Amino acid sequence: MRIEETLTTFHDLGVLPEIAEALREVDIVDAFPIQEMTLPIALLGTDLIGQARTGTGKTLAFGIPVLQRTVAPHDPDYSELAGPGKPQGLVVAPTRELASQVAEDLAVAGRHRGTRTLTVYGGVAYEPQLNTLKEGVDIVVGTPGRLLDLADRGVLDLAHIKVLVLDEADKMLDLGFLPDVERLIAKTPELRQTMLFSATMPAAIVSLARTHMRHPVNIRAESTTEQQTVPATAQFIYRAHQSDKPEVVARILQSESSGRTIVFTRTKRQAQRLADELKDRGFPTSPLHGDMAQDARERALKRFRTGRVQVLVATDVAARGIDVEAVTHVINYECPDDEKTYLHRIGRTGRAGATGVAVTLVDWADVTRWKVINAALDLPFDDPAETYSTSEHLHRDLGIPPEAAGRLASAPKRDDKATDDRSAKSGGKEPGDKESGGKKSSRPRRRKRQRRRTRGGRPVDQPADTSG
Repeated sequence: MRIEETLTTFHDLGVLPEIAEALREVDIVDAFPIQEMTLPIALLGTDLIGQARTGTGKTLAFGIPVLQRTVAPHDPDYSELAGPGKPQGLVVAPTRELASQVAEDLAVAGRHRGTRTLTVYGGVAYEPQLNTLKEGVDIVVGTPGRLLDLADRGVLDLAHIKVLVLDEADKMLDLGFLPDVERLIAKTPELRQTMLFSATMPAAIVSLARTHMRHPVNIRAESTTEQQTVPATAQFIYRAHQSDKPEVVARILQSESSGRTIVFTRTKRQAQRLADELKDRGFPTSPLHGDMAQDARERALKRFRTGRVQVLVATDVAARGIDVEAVTHVINYECPDDEKTYLHRIGRTGRAGATGVAVTLVDWADVTRWKVINAALDLPFDDPAETYSTSEHLHRDLGIPPEAAGRLASAPKRDDKATDDRSAKSGGKEPGDKESGGKKSSRPRRRKRQRRRTRGGRPVDQPADTSG
């Protein structure tokens, strides 16, 4: 019934039937305040600034207007365009993963419209993107660096853009992309529709909007006094010791409601190390961080989306565009840097009206930082409880079975344990030692020889030959 009501609302707003039908077929139609507030304005072609927390359906809030204002190849007036085959819509996103997710949603929603969508980002070969641009595209979604690179090469023509979308503008500011965004905007027509979406509105983003937007309408999907976190997400904050955290995470992954889980770490090295540790404990896990090649990152996300792995250990930048359904748990392995990072992280669960669990593990040294976040978001967790993997309240809060251990029964035995067992059986000798019967010793061979001083080929301690 909710889907039907939303489709009726779309019809009343003037959304094209083929777009609504495409959304219904894949069952991603849902009612969100940001959509209900944005669509009536965006469909009129008015510039707007949308401020909404993560996970509130803003992709369709700008995606539907972009698709609707795009003239598809089979439309009667397509041949009358000034540049047929040139991009008419441009969506700029801060990360590759977010760009891919947005492009995928636009492709799904526009499949009955016949619009052609291209995803553009760095870390992959130029040739496929160049070939697609040469064949003709209608909507381009990409990251600032590669977009600007292609535009400077003259292969990406932005002179026919009708709708420009800046998604998660605050993150683009954090990553230092704002100068590239300014240069991209300068390459688009002045008479265009511009939509800017951001969870927060720093001064630099406000300045960007004032400079490049024409009388934008400001839309906020929640009141200024409303709690900024997603209401459907249950939050738990624990003070945990660094050495015990892998064990704590392993217990959480065995909770009754545990499903797809994202674990956030502060550094790329920590993400890789923890992913290897959890995999060794028997949990299907993939890392996701900036040191991985782009194709490896895409494979990791695909395995996570399809359920082949249960756990994704990711850094903030790499996980910015993750939009995976049915993420039940988000775990902050360390205290986030600020309240914005905290909101973006826990927004990966509790999406589309679903419930979720967010667990934050705070080191003793980071208690002060957490208190600042707690005060900024007006949360009731000012003094996190001291928690260990065996703590009763941890098991009680998260529904962890009492018999849960740090390793799954199906996990392979540790290599170091096997080595210790072999060493014990051989009396502490390595398998390659001669004393243990091995074929080859791992110790360097020592030559036993004595060095003696000689003079004229005779040892110095013997009398010289005086004969003859």
